[in-house]
Amino acid sequence: MYKSAQEPNDLEKFFVERANAGEVEGLVALYEPNAVVSYGDGKVAIGLNQIREFFIKFVAKQPQFDPSNQSAALCSGDIALTSSRTNNGDITAEIARRQPDGSWLWVVDQFAL
Repeated sequence: MYKSAQEPNDLEKFFVERANAGEVEGLVALYEPNAVVSYGDGKVAIGLNQIREFFIKFVAKQPQFDPSNQSAALCSGDIALTSSRTNNGDITAEIARRQPDGSWLWVVDQFAL
């Protein structure tokens, strides 16, 4: 079982940790069941199965990430916009939703490659 995000910006921190460790299931655990991930050139993964397929290929490249420069999460009730700038200047944008247990999961992710 993976630690859950208690704040929207925890998701990015967990993403970096899990991506660096090659933990596909840990990455998938950051998303709601019907989440959407855009990962470049008009490609979109919809739902956990497609997101998992994307991350299997992604971690096979053994990427390593430094912690990104996160903007403060912009929250409206149970919805939050999260965004960060990577060290190479890429910008990510995600929409997270508070879950019934109070944790947060991403619903929409504009993935920076």
